[in-house]
Formats: sequence, C-alpha cells, structure tokens
Amino acid sequence: MSARGRCRGVILQAHRLERLDVLKVAERIRALNGYIDETLSSWHSQSMDMLMGLKTFVAVVEAGSFTAAADRAHMSKKLASKYVGELETRLGVQLLHRTTRSLSLTDAGHRFYGRAVRLLDDYEAMTADVRDADAGLEGVLRVSAPMSFGEMFVQPILAEFRAAHPGVTIDLRLNDRFVDLASEGFDLAVRIGQLEDSSLLARRLGTIELCVIASPAYLENKAVPDHPSDLQQHACIRDSNLRAGHAWPFSIDGQTRRIAVSGGFIVNSATAVRDLVLRGEGIGLCPDYAIATDLAARRLIRVLDAYAPEKLGAFAVFSDARRLPARARAALEHLVTAFKRPDWQMRPQA
Repeated sequence: MSARGRCRGVILQAHRLERLDVLKVAERIRALNGYIDETLSSWHSQSMDMLMGLKTFVAVVEAGSFTAAADRAHMSKKLASKYVGELETRLGVQLLHRTTRSLSLTDAGHRFYGRAVRLLDDYEAMTADVRDADAGLEGVLRVSAPMSFGEMFVQPILAEFRAAHPGVTIDLRLNDRFVDLASEGFDLAVRIGQLEDSSLLARRLGTIELCVIASPAYLENKAVPDHPSDLQQHACIRDSNLRAGHAWPFSIDGQTRRIAVSGGFIVNSATAVRDLVLRGEGIGLCPDYAIATDLAARRLIRVLDAYAPEKLGAFAVFSDARRLPARARAALEHLVTAFKRPDWQMRPQA
C-alpha cells in the first residue's frame, strides 16, 4: 500500500474514533438529562406530597376527624389517612393518637401543628401575592362596619383603597350589629369594644373614648354634674347601640360602676346623640370620634372627665388568614396604615 493510502486509512480510522467519542458523549448527556428529569420529578412529587400532607394534617386537626376533613377537601377518608401517614413516616414521629372513637394530638403533633399552620399561611400568602401581582386586585370585597364610625372613617378610607385598585368592587354594609363573617359572607368587619369571639383574628385600628357631653345652652339652666350619680337629675340621651344602654359605665374608686340614667330620647346612632345634645335636649354618652370637631369648637363640653370609663378598641376582624383573598389582605393593610396617619386621627390633637 502506498504512503498516500496508508495516510488515508489513518485519517478514516481517526474520524471513526472521533464519531464514536461524540456518540458516547451524546449518550452520556442523554442519560444525564434523564437522571436530572427523574430527580426533579421526584423532588417535585415529594414536595407536593409533603404539602398535601401538611394541608391534610391541619385540616384533620381543625375538623376533629379524618371523615370531616376529607369531606371538606373533597377527597376520600382513605386518601386523607394516607397523606397524614406518609407525613408521619417522613418525619419519623407520630402526630396523632387514633382510636375508633377519638382523635388527639401527640406532644410532637402539638408542636408541629402550630408551625404547620404558620407555614401554610406563608405559602398561601406567597402564592396569592405572586398570582395577583400580575393580574391586579379584582373581585368583590365585602366589609361590615358600625354606622357612624363607618360613615366617618371606613367609607372614605376604602374609597382611597379603591382609587388605587379600580378592579375591586367594595360592598360596604353599615350596621351596628355584630355580623357573622362566615355565614354572611363578609371578608372583613370593623368592630368597636371588647372582642368576645375567640375564633376571629383581629388587627387594632385605634382607641376610642366614651365621653359624657352637654351643650353650653343646656348647662346654662342646669347644674353641671360633679359626680356620676348627679346624672339621675338630668335628661340623658341614650344610645341603644352602646352596651352601656340605660346604665352608663364610670370609673369610681378604681372600679367600673354603672349608673342608671333616663331621659326622653333613645336612639341608635352616635351622630343622633350628638345632634340632640347640640339642640340642648340633654346629656349624652358619645364616642369621641363623633364629637371631636364640636369639642374643638366649644359647641359641646365634656363633663365628669374624672370618672371616665376604660377606653375601647377599634379593630378590623377576619375569620381565617389562610383563606383571606388578596384584595381583603390588601384592604386590611390599608385600613391599619390609614388609621396611623395624622389626618385620620379620631381625636383632635392637643
């Protein structure tokens, strides 16, 4: 064979070897890609199983049984039990004591439950924020608030909120009764006074003071009361919306005592009390936010300040942070922030 032929043979053999190396590399790359896809799929599956396990465990604890939790989640009882069982296996601890008639948390379950709830809250908030960041806030926001307080504060603050989020429709119901948020379909409610429903979560908006007030014209013909018991000699305008009702609370000798009052008017509105007091019809017990401008202008005068009762709180309440839509969370934050601004203070500044 000539030298040229031998050289050509060597070149062809090198090309074959190079092609084989390329094929081996490509095969290895395909194998690596398959491993990566399989690993990522496994991680994704494990993460989703963990998430479902957390959700199901919390649902079982809150519902009190696997059957009730499964019904709420639209899954079978067997699947709910499987999710919780796999969660316990992964954690290596028992979370629930199970018998045919009862279900209770173990010590580890008690510790895990609180953290699981917070983790799910954060997850729901994170996904909602990411989803709504692109879509923008929209939908109907249902809010309940007391009549006078709602007209004076909640309505204009929510108008500000809607100006920033025109896709939101606000259904504001002004009523002085305490609505049932869950059964009546409200996202948020504003309440004044003591919070007695422990199932609700709350954010404080501000502090409210109940003031005993009279007009200068009324006091021209009547003795200024020096002690709460003196009110029995005066015409008192009673607000049926106040729990005080016909017996107004006062701080006397370090204790809260209620003094029975009477008069020719019973109304169900703080603004109505203010208007009647301005007309000289008697003495009223009124929240400070409803009379701030009248006090500043000296159209009304406070009496019995030395016996002022304990201040009340104003709160925004909601039932379940995990199920609160993004528009409601945003409105809640707007309310809390707005009430901290000087222009929304509920009393004139000294």
